[in-house]
Amino acid sequence: MWKPLPGEQAPVAVKLDRWRAGLPPDAWPDNFPLSGEVWRRDVFAVADAYRAGNASARQLLTAVLVWGYGPIGYGPWRAAKSLGADPDGKRLAYALEEVSTSAADEDALRTAYRRFRDPNHARLPWLGPGLFTKVLYFAGYRRGVGGVQPLILDRVVASRLPSEAGVGRHSGWLSEEWLAYLSWAAEQAQARGVEPDAVEMAVVHNAEVART
Repeated sequence: MWKPLPGEQAPVAVKLDRWRAGLPPDAWPDNFPLSGEVWRRDVFAVADAYRAGNASARQLLTAVLVWGYGPIGYGPWRAAKSLGADPDGKRLAYALEEVSTSAADEDALRTAYRRFRDPNHARLPWLGPGLFTKVLYFAGYRRGVGGVQPLILDRVVASRLPSEAGVGRHSGWLSEEWLAYLSWAAEQAQARGVEPDAVEMAVVHNAEVART
């Protein structure tokens, strides 16, 4: 069993039978947990396999959406619509190209974010910033490297960020708002000696980030 990441309070509970019945068999990730409890490390394992060429972009998207939607009833339906618009995974692979090979700098992160919003190349139905930043987080995060890292920006995070994080709206964020938030989180992480995603998790849970 995976140990939780620092700041992760509980796994996401999902009805895996319902998810598997609603999605194409080729999109289901290998060795995904069967317990109905999905931790972040389970999704990171699929992301690691994707970067190594042992999982498809569609399998990675499935893992992220199962974790991201969790028990929400319309999750499998929306995920199927997203996957159905990219049956060969080429749009996803193109969007993730800048973050899947090596640690991404701010220019690469900006490019990846904008690709996910581009209807001519990579945008998929029901995959707005609140979800595709989850994909970017799992695909592009490099633990132990520090600095600016891709993080999740959804409505919960945005509603709880302080003004100095640079996010000025509740949805539909511009790439520069996302990057401002990533820079703020990197500064907070460095000051406290923690990972940037521990800062994100503290924001989600309205908790103080523990110093190491």
